[in-house]
Amino acid sequence: MEPLYVIKIGGNIVDNPALLTACLQSFAKVNGQAILVHGGGKLASSIANSMGVQQTMVDGRRITDEATLKIVTMVYAGYINKNIVAQLQAAGVDAIGLSGVDGNLILAHKRINAAIDFGMVGDIDAVNTNLLLQLLSKNSRLVIAPITHDGKGQLLNTNADTIAQSIATALATTYLVHLIYGFEKEGVLKDVNDSNSLVAQLDTLLYKKWKEEKIIFEGMIPKIDNAFSALEHGVQSVIIGKAEKMGELIKGTAGTTIKL
Repeated sequence: MEPLYVIKIGGNIVDNPALLTACLQSFAKVNGQAILVHGGGKLASSIANSMGVQQTMVDGRRITDEATLKIVTMVYAGYINKNIVAQLQAAGVDAIGLSGVDGNLILAHKRINAAIDFGMVGDIDAVNTNLLLQLLSKNSRLVIAPITHDGKGQLLNTNADTIAQSIATALATTYLVHLIYGFEKEGVLKDVNDSNSLVAQLDTLLYKKWKEEKIIFEGMIPKIDNAFSALEHGVQSVIIGKAEKMGELIKGTAGTTIKL
């Protein structure tokens, strides 16, 4: 089977022009098929705050009321997605920008949580694998924004880490899928303030221990949960690391490798 790289980059990278350019240059050089999934939470939060729309995060996940949904849709599926596509086109890469709504790519439902109402936040039900395969067969690089829908006309804000994992899993029977989470840190750190405390490998036992000790917390928890889920569902490898070192992450010479 042919290799496929599903690469997710977060808001801290998207909001930094120099870091984003470095990351996209590496993405453009990927040898084989590749899909880029992006967030953009920092820009969304900045715009929301400038508009007086208060933002609330719970365990790294955004509470999405109606006003926030409008903002994240405009920011994620609009400006950020098209800016990334434009930069890739400038680098000579034929890129197509999509959200989970386009082509019925990702069907989701509003999250039901007895303790917390997350608002218009979606949990994924299905990925349109046939559409992805059709687009990849044309050798197009896909750039996917984390907005989904419920099939009834409701837009939903959906965690980009989960979207990357779901897409990677959906394609794992057709490709040798490698999932990479690129963000601003070197990888999983024992001390979040010390880049030299990188752990080269993280398995389930160490993850459980560090989560209990609050060494791993907030936004890293859904990222690593998704990493383990991907491995359990046929993805070949998962690496978490510094986005501008994308070339090294692809080679497996940087970041943290997640192991079951």
